[in-house]
Amino acid sequence: MQIYEELVARGLIAQVTNEEEIREMVNNGKATFYIGFDPTADSLHVGHFMALCLMKRLQMAGNKPIALIGGGTAMIGDPSGRSDMRSMMTRETIEHNCECFRKQMSRFIEFGEDKARMVNNADWLLDLNYIEFIRDVGACFSVNNMLRAECFKQRMEKGLSFLEFNYMPMQSYDFYYLFKEYGCNMQFGGNDQWSNMLGGTELIRKKLGRDAHAMTITLLLNSEGKKMGKTASGAVWLDPNKTSPFDFFQYWRNVDDADVLKCLRMLTFLPLEQIDEMDTWEGARLNEAKEILAYELTALVHGTEEADKARNAARAIFGGAGDAENMPSTTLSDENFNDGSIGLLSLLVTCGLAPSNAEARRLVQQGGIEVDGSKCTDPKMSFEKSFFEGGKVIKKGKKVFHKATL
Repeated sequence: MQIYEELVARGLIAQVTNEEEIREMVNNGKATFYIGFDPTADSLHVGHFMALCLMKRLQMAGNKPIALIGGGTAMIGDPSGRSDMRSMMTRETIEHNCECFRKQMSRFIEFGEDKARMVNNADWLLDLNYIEFIRDVGACFSVNNMLRAECFKQRMEKGLSFLEFNYMPMQSYDFYYLFKEYGCNMQFGGNDQWSNMLGGTELIRKKLGRDAHAMTITLLLNSEGKKMGKTASGAVWLDPNKTSPFDFFQYWRNVDDADVLKCLRMLTFLPLEQIDEMDTWEGARLNEAKEILAYELTALVHGTEEADKARNAARAIFGGAGDAENMPSTTLSDENFNDGSIGLLSLLVTCGLAPSNAEARRLVQQGGIEVDGSKCTDPKMSFEKSFFEGGKVIKKGKKVFHKATL
């Protein structure tokens, strides 16, 4: 099975502009393609995971990835999939986030001469002359067509700023620039980016002639992938300082039964034949498939050593086997205690199990907290410092475990 057919079999391809030509280019390693990442935080999250894995697959097949960091477009904000305007960021914050992205992407993509390339669209967008841009690029866009795009239609009732209205021409200009400067002949993105991507393909053809070879392709469920990045307790980050390897492992270990095979096909590099064999697994064997998914993805992001630790810790907690020492933990200091004790609410906030005392109180009142195996229902409860000698396990809900120690 060649790479394009494998992408289809894994459920990664949703729409293309010219399938036969795209198949030929991808299968023969002739694609120089880009995927864009808006640096809206200082870490990538699991919503970016599908794009990173796709770039890795295509590079392994001989194609050349360009990771486009949207340092310029981030100063406007993408209206796609949003109900309100994105918060404005300073140039310094954007540059910091871009550098964080670069380090994390290096775990997936091999950068270097004649390999993968990383570019920042701030390098060309920030120097554009506005009048020249709207005369040269703006003239290629029909406002009527833009308003029919889904990313704009869904915002019309609540209000769409003129600032955001510029996003499509600027993203389209990215593809035009990359096509001219780096020979980039293909772009990938999620379903929510389809209109913007078509705009880039059309801009190249209008500026350089109808025969200009610029291809567009979308990833199935990439919009859903962005939603994957969010949980009830916040985002699931690739940065271990934001989401520990254990919590990352547990996130994937707890995916819905209906999603485990889909995630294995889309996100892991296990052979399809091996994944297809799991299609009939049920009960305990389905949990085994979830553990395989969690281990493979944790190893991709954090390395096999951290994946081993996370798996052992999970087995210790849920199965009575393995090494509980690798459970996420917080070391309490003297400053955390008041007259030798710490309140339950403060304990939960200190350990990162609740963002505030009010949220901690709600968890306790709803019966969602256990400490050292005992359910805690009194928000006024407190613990002496000596209680934590050797470490005590705090359980939030059914699936979140954390150790507090001295």
